[in-house]
Amino acid sequence: MPEPSDGVRYVTRQPILDLRSKVHAYELLFSSGPGNEPSCNRERSARTMLDSTVLFGLEKLTCGLPGFVKCTAEMLTGSLVEMLPPAMTVLELVDAADGPPELLDVCRGLKAAGYRLALDQSIWDPQAKPFVTIADYLKVDFLRTNSRERQTLRGQVGDTTAALVAEKVETQEQFRAARDEGFALVQGYHFCRPVVLGSRQVPANRLSQLEILRLLKDDSLNLHKLTQLVKRDASLTYRLLKLINSPVCAMPQEVHSVQAALLAVGEETFRRMATVAITSEMNAGQTPELLRMAFVRGRFCELAAQASGLDSTEQYLLGLLSLLPAMLRAPMKDLAPAMPLREEIRRALMGENIYPRCLLHWLERYEQGDWAGCGEIATARALDENGLLCSYQDAVAWTEAALYFA
Repeated sequence: MPEPSDGVRYVTRQPILDLRSKVHAYELLFSSGPGNEPSCNRERSARTMLDSTVLFGLEKLTCGLPGFVKCTAEMLTGSLVEMLPPAMTVLELVDAADGPPELLDVCRGLKAAGYRLALDQSIWDPQAKPFVTIADYLKVDFLRTNSRERQTLRGQVGDTTAALVAEKVETQEQFRAARDEGFALVQGYHFCRPVVLGSRQVPANRLSQLEILRLLKDDSLNLHKLTQLVKRDASLTYRLLKLINSPVCAMPQEVHSVQAALLAVGEETFRRMATVAITSEMNAGQTPELLRMAFVRGRFCELAAQASGLDSTEQYLLGLLSLLPAMLRAPMKDLAPAMPLREEIRRALMGENIYPRCLLHWLERYEQGDWAGCGEIATARALDENGLLCSYQDAVAWTEAALYFA
């Protein structure tokens, strides 16, 4: 696909989690278009990466966590990376063994300045040994290696204080293997695809919560019906009242009921707080990153819906509910029929490639850094990529503000 002439720029992030599923850092992925993968044009990729980081702000992109940024030897020796804040930047060197003689000294100098260094060690190269001794992270691709190869690689690396990062961990089995093999961090969307043991009936309180989510997106809020639904769930009622009585709202008086809380804070504040509370309740026991992704998906689909001729309310729920199987540990085939949604939206949740699913489909590819796939979907569905990218950035910012209440 040719390079876009209108400056379409892809900027996304992938979480790196510890073994407790807490986000440790984000890897930032940049491209100036579907046809410009980093491996195709490193100079352009480097320029796009640096400009994008300055434009969007590293702290904003990573929510204040460290950001892993892929770097070429030329970027390091040319001092280009010094535009990035040292305390928040992990320089991920992709070609250490092939770099110029001065690269090792440059890396030592960058570490002395406060940067951290990550190396890709999926395939062992003895010439990379000096870099391994100063690395803070060693990344191993789980799709390119098996357990025996990784064990051999550990022996070749030798003693190191670097944290081992398992890349492209897409299943719970791979996550367990990474844990058992001594990896400290994992990268990949394994937390979105948990093992589901057979069919499970959706608990009654979850069905009530799904109905509440639907009501919260209506233009006219049915206060009486909403209050009755919330009261059926003791833990949700407690959470909502705790949130509403928190210093965040600066309430001048105490609130002792859901209805009183709604009247006191106003509909819009209540909608946001209730949505966060309900979704957090559903996500209990799971990684918070799963909740963050669900909110980004929901808000993205809502924002992009108008330009796509889709219903924004339905699209919000489609994006938000797309991660319910991971939250509730039940298959979508058991969840979707019970949801108070139109049949077409239920089919979209089941993964059917119909037009109402086009925004979610695009975003799923975007989350994986599949720029070519994004371009193909946008072309096939006549979607405005600049508009989609703006919607994504706005959705990330909105999510961080919304989760402030969580």
